[in-house]
Amino acid sequence: MATPRPHAAPPAGPPPAPHPDLRPSGRRAAPCPDAHTSTHTRALAHALAAADRGYAVIPLTRGKLPAIRSPHHDRPGDPPCHGECGRLGHGVHDASTDPFEVRRMFAVAPWATGYGIACGLPPHHLIGLDLDTKSGADGLTALRFIAEQHRFPIPPTVTVRTPSGGRHLWLTGPPAPPVPNSVGRLAPGIDIRGAGGYLVGPGSQTTRGRYVLAPGTPSRPAPAPRALLALLTPPPPETHQGAPTPHPAAALIRFVRASPVGQRNARLFWAACRAHEAGLGRELAARLIEAARHTGLPEREARATLASAARL
Repeated sequence: MATPRPHAAPPAGPPPAPHPDLRPSGRRAAPCPDAHTSTHTRALAHALAAADRGYAVIPLTRGKLPAIRSPHHDRPGDPPCHGECGRLGHGVHDASTDPFEVRRMFAVAPWATGYGIACGLPPHHLIGLDLDTKSGADGLTALRFIAEQHRFPIPPTVTVRTPSGGRHLWLTGPPAPPVPNSVGRLAPGIDIRGAGGYLVGPGSQTTRGRYVLAPGTPSRPAPAPRALLALLTPPPPETHQGAPTPHPAAALIRFVRASPVGQRNARLFWAACRAHEAGLGRELAARLIEAARHTGLPEREARATLASAARL
């Protein structure tokens, strides 16, 4: 866990104002940051503004990790504790909307330069779509493809730009069933933040830069489309009868053929995994290899990727 270090010098000019939906109302007071306020105090101001709107928050380090060290780090054999001990240091399980608790957490972690927003908690039951652009991935293009394939719209919603050029889309979901966290399961370049996960809040300063709200973003997160929720939520155990519902073969082939350079292997691997889940791994192998060769991927490399998917 991170250790205290000197505060970074505040950037020149006034800090960005919180989004209208994340500004504090008259019910609770939050500090008003100015050009001379520390990065830590600005992060606290943004965190209090988010908490005022019902988003449970925790302080984060510049590395986007929970800023308070676990009180159980020296007792690895102890049973898992999610905060029942009453002490701080349990990551997202400490998340709170109480301004006193938020201030207390930031006071314990004066090195915190950002804050995390817990997903899956009432009243918003937030679901975060982390659309990546690193390592050749194109999460937004992948999401658009999935939306077209499953015939649901991508609603205008709260959007946060990340320092790496990606974006976070905030959506709301129902209280149950909970949406789990996942990395690349929906498609390459798309990570899901659900129950037990958190999003880096806008206004947070990290080692790679600042998280900021996209211009013109709506004031409130939109409800997640039902078809998208069905993809994000595992089916109940009693529905597992036979193979999973197969993905349309033509859609998987199109997905691979549209792969940009730098994402060809990732898309092929994802499509092959979905084909195997649907019981179509062998049937679609030749067509997937052909689609991968269309993108310029060598056949030998494509076959190795399909073999990896088959082993998984």
